[in-house]
Amino acid sequence: MSRDLSLHPCFNRSSSGSCGRVHLPVAPRCNIQCGYCNRKYDCVNESRPGVTSAVLGPEAAVRYMEAVLEREPRITVAGIAGPGDPMATPDETLTTLRLLKERFPQLLFCLSSNGLALPAHAEALAEVGVTHCTVTINAVDPAVAAPIYTWARDGKVIYRGRHAAEVLIERQLESIRRLKALGLVVKANTIVIPGINDRHVAEVARAVAALGADLHNLIPLHPTAGTPLEGLTEPSRAVMHELREACGAILPQMTHCRRCRADAVGLLGNDLSGEMSGCLQSLARASLSGVPRRPNVAVASMEGLLVNMHLGECHKLQIWGERDGAYVMLEERYTPEPGSPERWAQLAAMLTDCRALLVSALGQNPRKALEASGLAVHEVSGYIPTALDGVYGRADLNGMAAKRKKGAVCCGGGDGGGC
Repeated sequence: MSRDLSLHPCFNRSSSGSCGRVHLPVAPRCNIQCGYCNRKYDCVNESRPGVTSAVLGPEAAVRYMEAVLEREPRITVAGIAGPGDPMATPDETLTTLRLLKERFPQLLFCLSSNGLALPAHAEALAEVGVTHCTVTINAVDPAVAAPIYTWARDGKVIYRGRHAAEVLIERQLESIRRLKALGLVVKANTIVIPGINDRHVAEVARAVAALGADLHNLIPLHPTAGTPLEGLTEPSRAVMHELREACGAILPQMTHCRRCRADAVGLLGNDLSGEMSGCLQSLARASLSGVPRRPNVAVASMEGLLVNMHLGECHKLQIWGERDGAYVMLEERYTPEPGSPERWAQLAAMLTDCRALLVSALGQNPRKALEASGLAVHEVSGYIPTALDGVYGRADLNGMAAKRKKGAVCCGGGDGGGC
């Protein structure tokens, strides 16, 4: 079936008043940590990338697509934009796209990615019918990019600092080159960060234009609480206008971006994500029917690769589960604020879908409270999937037991200030 590529409202402003899009939140995990990103869930009133009301499995995404089209038949694009990176969980992303192509061949399919894992899957994306792709690329000079990223995870390897920036930039540029060779329409997104890359964005425009990118989107930084860049200010309209004028001489600019959520739905000027959140959450819950009551595992991790955090120092936990024979990081949950004597009871109430908690260490008071709720608590250190093998009965966890220094004890009093 021939599809009209001009019907993508983000890539073609003239279509934005008559054509809509839906972002299907099927990609919860991310393989980089940006200094401006806080992927907090269940925040319906926030409109920014990385935020969603729920995460869907591939089959639930198809059912949600049916509901969306019934509510808003002017939807022409189904996209995957998170809440993490679609290529950090390629199986879920590609399965969703294949199911969508079978059920809704008339739609355009779109993907947004940071580019780190994209080159390895470019051909597969073209095969499943992706027509448009956005690659976020904030710098083409590692010295400029290094302060923007905390870490980048490529398989089992974690890069930090300048090395992370070098690997990421190389993959981003390769992503654009491969996608254009495959005939996709490509947009480059650049977050304009005052004092870091605002004087560098024209260099980004020149680099992506040389690779054949079709469109460039300069997005002003949205300072987000709980991130390393939260203290910066958002660039003014005057600054953004000046930068777009300069970059527009190099590459056509998108000027109607809405900084959409990972579950955005509807026309760009009439987002229905709040209205559809009940349906989204209902389908997310239904997709877990038939799964054991406590199927998941909570993990205390600094970077998402290792179990390596003390519970008292952990302001958020990762929730992991099994999906189609693979371990998947489903979401992140913020732990209750320190200072409350009910902190550990509150945490137990947040983890009723989890069978186990993996931490590097914790005190006796939180252990008692959590175990009393039916949660198995394991003090371990090491690679998360290996620890999950132990929780799910495929390996012995004893070999991963966290080793305390001789004579060390946890001194937290259990009053919520530590553990």
